[in-house]
Amino acid sequence: MPLALLALAIGAFGIGTTEFVMMGLLPDVADDLHISIPSAGHLVSAYALGVVIGAPLLAALTARLSRRHVLIGLMALFVAGNALSALAPGYDSLLAARFLSGLPHGAFFGVGAVVATGMVPPERKARSVSLMFLGLTVANVAGVPVATLMGQHLGWRATFLAVSAIGVAAIASLALLLPRHHTPSAGHAPAAGLRGELAALRSLPVWLALLTTVAGFGALFAAYSYVTPMLMDSAGYAESSVTLLLALFGVGATAGNLLGGRLADHSLRRTLFGGLSSLAAVLVLFPLLMRSEWSAALAVTLLGMAAFVTGSPLQLMVMEKASAAPSLASSANQAAFNLANAGGAWIGGLSLAAGFGTTSPALAGAGLAVLGLGVAAVAYAVDHRRAPATHPARVIASHVPEPAGTLHR
Repeated sequence: MPLALLALAIGAFGIGTTEFVMMGLLPDVADDLHISIPSAGHLVSAYALGVVIGAPLLAALTARLSRRHVLIGLMALFVAGNALSALAPGYDSLLAARFLSGLPHGAFFGVGAVVATGMVPPERKARSVSLMFLGLTVANVAGVPVATLMGQHLGWRATFLAVSAIGVAAIASLALLLPRHHTPSAGHAPAAGLRGELAALRSLPVWLALLTTVAGFGALFAAYSYVTPMLMDSAGYAESSVTLLLALFGVGATAGNLLGGRLADHSLRRTLFGGLSSLAAVLVLFPLLMRSEWSAALAVTLLGMAAFVTGSPLQLMVMEKASAAPSLASSANQAAFNLANAGGAWIGGLSLAAGFGTTSPALAGAGLAVLGLGVAAVAYAVDHRRAPATHPARVIASHVPEPAGTLHR
């Protein structure tokens, strides 16, 4: 695999750290800025809003630019957003800085996925995407816990300064390792203009792929958003143990991400269906597994693995449906991931509010996973119907041996 994938993974590590570390820093930020915890929670929403708006917008605006320059520019915007977060004098300015930090997130992963697949042969496309996403999953294992501890001991501003430093390292890596004159591998289209990128979003298969992402990862976030009360109230864990268990989720996500990339290079469709089916099964079993400490730890690990098996296949499926102009569609898929985050958490919250029990969000997630399977099945049927049919007579003729002595004119 090209060493340039390391540069993309470093950027993904920084982005993953800043996205999820705010959850652990909410009490510290609230105390320092004299705001309530719910108000501090809006800082998470501001980042997610930045991702949803920035992913398609920045991908569209940079459609005609060099992808190498785009990635470096996006990471520079990321550094600026986190540095401004560290220096924010008050709540409103921090809210704006978090929104700015989220803007480059989706476009970086979207354009980065296109660059990653363009550097490898077609039979290794999914693995290249999974290696870029490896930075995101490793951030959940190491980056977020370390950054949270740093914030608790040195202040939350130190955390964002450290994340800015990671962004600077990513910029240096991108400038050093990405080819200056990148020539895509066989089967990969060069960068398309804005008109071509927008045209790709008119495709029904692209939208079906995006909907599969929303439903599939909505299933994950319906359960994961409420995993802490599940672990404490159902499994009996102390609050101090939850951080370690969330690291187990990161371990499972890392393993699932690498496994999904390898399997998808052999069969993207089977990997996607298998991953969504596994996710539905894990979520159905969640209420049972949350009855003891050891099985709850297993459940959290399996949840990360089953969910992230589908990460690379979903990204690759969107890119293949928009093969002539993949950058905007690929970035839009990152917006879909964040819509899944918000929508899944909302649906899981509805089950709690309805009084169905602490583990009920997992069952709501299982329903979303089944919905994702249904959308994926519709997408498969549409692809099958659109595929050019081979003329029966030609198929038969091609298998009929010619009589001996036939003359070819």
